[in-house]
Amino acid sequence: MPSPRFDITHFSLSRHGVPVLADVSFYVDPGEIVCLLGPSGGGKSSLLRCLNRLTEPPPQTIFLDDQDVTEMDVLALRRRVGMVFQQVALFPGTVADNVAYGPGLQAESLPPEEVSRLLALADLSAELAGRDSQELSGGQAQRVALARALATGPAAMLLDEPTSALDPAATRNVESTMLKLRQSLGLTVLWVTHAPEQARRVADRVYLLVDGRIVDEGTPEHLFRPGSQHLTAVFAAGELGEHES
Repeated sequence: MPSPRFDITHFSLSRHGVPVLADVSFYVDPGEIVCLLGPSGGGKSSLLRCLNRLTEPPPQTIFLDDQDVTEMDVLALRRRVGMVFQQVALFPGTVADNVAYGPGLQAESLPPEEVSRLLALADLSAELAGRDSQELSGGQAQRVALARALATGPAAMLLDEPTSALDPAATRNVESTMLKLRQSLGLTVLWVTHAPEQARRVADRVYLLVDGRIVDEGTPEHLFRPGSQHLTAVFAAGELGEHES
């Protein structure tokens, strides 16, 4: 059986002396889409940032393909683990300039056909390559950010609520794009969301993170089945506060 792509083991994190995450353990297998679900302020984004060392994790707590991420070259790690944020931050310039940003940091140039290929992977027309990045719709901008993250050939992608600012049609487009990428590239995805319906649509497995702890886990079919008493179903019904310890 293959090793997990991500293996998080007894991971805890504090900020300014205040606990943010407490003894979190879970895994994400290669080619799997796992949703990290939970209310705002539960520690989801803080955890995600540690997986590619935007926030430095403690040693021996986060492993990528059996390697302790704290022992890896940080730039090499970020080439293998792409990230798309909630707030789209495209750089001034063209769409092509943005897509080529990551390789450019390594003094590599992307030929136009490679830019077109990456835009196609993100379900965007090659004709957008010359467009000013500031003229895009929210959905287009988020998918350009995805193409930019794909430019380094990552094995895994971290998504931090990438659709929270998008309308329903753009949200479904991003979801469809990620499902296609998992199918075509075997991409591993850890997707932070506070939307249970999104987790139902895209996830192979779901972890519920509340107050810095994993309190529930399982497949969407199991957690959300009719009559389920799982805390994930309780959260989806908007009643989790009554059941928290």
